[in-house]
Amino acid sequence: MVSKRLWWAMLVGCWWMGAGLMHAQAPATVPIRPDYILGPNDQILVRVPQAEELNERPFRVDAEGFLTLPIVGRLRVAGLTVQAVEIELANRLKEFIREPQVSINLVQFRSDPVFVVGAFRTPGIYPLQGRRTLVELLSSVGGLQPNANRRIRVTRRLDQGKIDLPTAVENTDRKVSTVEISLESLTQEINPAEDIVLAPYDIISAERAERIYVTGEVAKGGAIEVGERDSVSIAQVLAESGGLTPFAKRDKVRVLRPVLGTSRRAEITVDAKRIFEGRDLDFPLLANDVVFIPRSGIRAVLQPLSVSLLNSLPFLIPTILVTRTN
Repeated sequence: MVSKRLWWAMLVGCWWMGAGLMHAQAPATVPIRPDYILGPNDQILVRVPQAEELNERPFRVDAEGFLTLPIVGRLRVAGLTVQAVEIELANRLKEFIREPQVSINLVQFRSDPVFVVGAFRTPGIYPLQGRRTLVELLSSVGGLQPNANRRIRVTRRLDQGKIDLPTAVENTDRKVSTVEISLESLTQEINPAEDIVLAPYDIISAERAERIYVTGEVAKGGAIEVGERDSVSIAQVLAESGGLTPFAKRDKVRVLRPVLGTSRRAEITVDAKRIFEGRDLDFPLLANDVVFIPRSGIRAVLQPLSVSLLNSLPFLIPTILVTRTN
């Protein structure tokens, strides 16, 4: 499996090659995912080390969705993934070649592509056929994953025109324009202008949601999404966790914070009791902080003791009665 970092590097390389690929003298290839679905007018390069006649030139999928290849003849590929076509070609070549090794690369898209990356249900490279808006694309890829950030970023090359939104930011060094759009704003049509028309080679990306984790003596521990909030505090996350239990040690709340560039966490002790009483300022949290509320030492002793006493009551009562009778 291609690592995320390598995939991004390949994607950026492909992005800047742009439409000039179709005019290249040598068949420069485009990095594609194995789940890319082939269609009419896709142009591919087939690599089979044991069959030179297949390696000589690129082949185009015809209007009916077929490839015509030396040795194997005509093969229907439209609607199949690149990986599925590689397997089918290998099976057909087994009649002529022992253990054929088949790989397929894309030389030219059937239309200009857009790139969907990050926390989407089906990320990948999608053909931009005709006029297509952001909402239409999001619908076709199945939307965001449940743990995705609710903001979508669109990055566009400046040679494809500017993103016509007042919140778009241009980077002349990178020669791109970028805008972030709220999913809520899109789906509820709060600002219809944000459903922008996509341009060739746009990158549509979404990151995983930033979270803060709460555990220990709270009513309901777990992950709390930061969402679009500028900041989140100790008091806020404890309230969203249902509040502290009676056994919480309020003056010794621990915040475990990731140390940048390492796998370690720094421990910060926060006096939540003083915060609740208004004697200290609230403590700001960062994404990926872990908030741990320990149990009070006295309460920790009393709770199992009280449970033990309650469990023994049915036995103590008959004993007392017998003693009184005697």
